[in-house]
Amino acid sequence: MSLVARMLRHKSVEQLQAEAGARRDFRRVLGVWQLTAIGIGGIIGVGVFVLAGQQAALNAGPAVAISFIIAGIASAAAALCYAEFAGLIPVTGSAYTYSYATLGEGVAWLIGWDLLLEYALIVAVVAIGWSGYVQAALSLIGLPLPIWAQGAIGTGEGRVFNVIAALITLAVAALLIVRTEWGARFNTFVVAIKVAAVLLVLGVGVFYVNPANWHPFIPERVVGADGLAHFGYQGIATAAAVVFFAVFGYDTLTTAAEESKNPQRDLPRAVLLSLGISMAMYLAVSMVLTGIAHYSTLHTDAPVADAFKNLGLPWIAVTISVAAVFGLISVLFAFMLGASRIWFALSRDGLLPGWFAHVHPRYGTPHRTTIALGVFTALVAGLFPLDEVAKLVNIGVLSAFIVICSSIIVLRVRKPDLPRSFRTPWVPFIPLIGIVFSLWLLSELAAITWLVFLVWVSLGLLVYFAYGMRHSKLAATGVTRPRAD
Repeated sequence: MSLVARMLRHKSVEQLQAEAGARRDFRRVLGVWQLTAIGIGGIIGVGVFVLAGQQAALNAGPAVAISFIIAGIASAAAALCYAEFAGLIPVTGSAYTYSYATLGEGVAWLIGWDLLLEYALIVAVVAIGWSGYVQAALSLIGLPLPIWAQGAIGTGEGRVFNVIAALITLAVAALLIVRTEWGARFNTFVVAIKVAAVLLVLGVGVFYVNPANWHPFIPERVVGADGLAHFGYQGIATAAAVVFFAVFGYDTLTTAAEESKNPQRDLPRAVLLSLGISMAMYLAVSMVLTGIAHYSTLHTDAPVADAFKNLGLPWIAVTISVAAVFGLISVLFAFMLGASRIWFALSRDGLLPGWFAHVHPRYGTPHRTTIALGVFTALVAGLFPLDEVAKLVNIGVLSAFIVICSSIIVLRVRKPDLPRSFRTPWVPFIPLIGIVFSLWLLSELAAITWLVFLVWVSLGLLVYFAYGMRHSKLAATGVTRPRAD
């Protein structure tokens, strides 16, 4: 069999649906609102509490709201495609599993491999942002950390390792090892705290908005000392490429398909609900934040809390910091859950060592992948600064969005009459919008991001050709060619 034929072998939709009904690896314990909470938990977090302010200060000014809209359009188009696949193929693995059914094992492997890194890096980014809010809260009550423990080398004189960021990733890993429903209940609780904090920002902040802070809404384009363009329309585009990682996260809930009580009904609903609620919050917070403080003052570790502190409202600053401390945990929960399930799915299919495709005999969770991810993300969060890690997280997810949107078009042509619990409207136009916007956002990413991505993809191909292709369980059971359907 040729190399190309091996990479194109795939599981049919019907085969995956049959497997979904027969599998008993996980316990089905999650309802629609718990799934929605996972989605909101994955979306609302560092984007509201950190990146909205930082990108306003660095690249977009008050027009950071436009950056969120641009990123949100691509995300919404992809969300509709995810919703169709989630109802059609209720199997853990998300974009990896969906592409396995349409574009073949080789593409599926690369998407799974990319998302594994991207989700892990998102955990690290959010942990670093979370650490900033913890340290802000500790400073407000007079208990600052030692300088060496406040951040990674290069983030300030005397800083060596971000201890708080590393500890929280390990704690979330431990939470995910216990029963899924316990973690989901805790996640729903902290999402409620986070939403309450956002509503507090809006409810109080609206009375302190100074419209003068919105002028000019799109600051004049300048070239910084780094040689890059900031502000103007180029700055809006740059900010959109950065904040994009804050407007997805709903995809993490689709990785819990085999833990959903009624996945074909609940997964599509949860995807759309979580994105709709979150986008409304992002736009409102962006406008209020840049209205209560001049955008140039927002380049801090905790811009929302600092903005209220500068208004003479320290109690609001403390409340927001405390809420952010709890609320950002849900982002860590969502993306570590997603990463551990994707790793589990790759291993269950034989593309990575099967040793990882085991669930805990008592808790029923993929504990081995979770432990490995906890250690990895703790080291990244402790050793690297936020902005350097944030630059690396978007490219793999944008690639997954392109694959998912393309797959919807392919499947509609190949199997138009396949029963679907949710149908993406206006195919192929909606998927094409997702593809075009994702390609544009990819073009806005820095060269170093592409370099790291290509290195990771090359490593992934090496692993696939050396191990995954030869150990694939699909190869052992027979080959299905994509165009044979």
